[in-house]
Amino acid sequence: MSNEFVGVYAGDVDPAEAWASLAADRNAVLVDVRTRAEWAFVGLPALAALGKQPITLEWQVFPTMAVNPDFVAVLDEALTAAGLARDIPILFLCRSGQRSRFAAVAMTAAGWSRCFNISEGFEGGLDGEGHRGRVSGWKVRGLPWAQT
Repeated sequence: MSNEFVGVYAGDVDPAEAWASLAADRNAVLVDVRTRAEWAFVGLPALAALGKQPITLEWQVFPTMAVNPDFVAVLDEALTAAGLARDIPILFLCRSGQRSRFAAVAMTAAGWSRCFNISEGFEGGLDGEGHRGRVSGWKVRGLPWAQT
């Protein structure tokens, strides 16, 4: 974690830690901040075994990749409408842990105190050949996921 983010969100967890948190706390939620294209073509975490489903909300809107100006308001409203307390664990996921960090920071600033970044993301970092999905991430760790 870069020093510029210390203290501005709850911190980073790896995918296995995120899964354990989701399993241990019935109120913990996973927010997948990737794009509609990524959800459709790469896949989504499958949380049915935990009796949950991920919340999908783009941090950056495809195809322009401009930051979604409504992200905080929409997620805040959804979590509040679900009757969730502002101290529940919220685990943010993107491709590799960058966009999700910004989402965790933004939601912490909005008053949600336990926002975590899933540091490896869904597909993880690049391998020596410049490919994702081989060295780290939700999929590589063998956590449940599905494609539609």
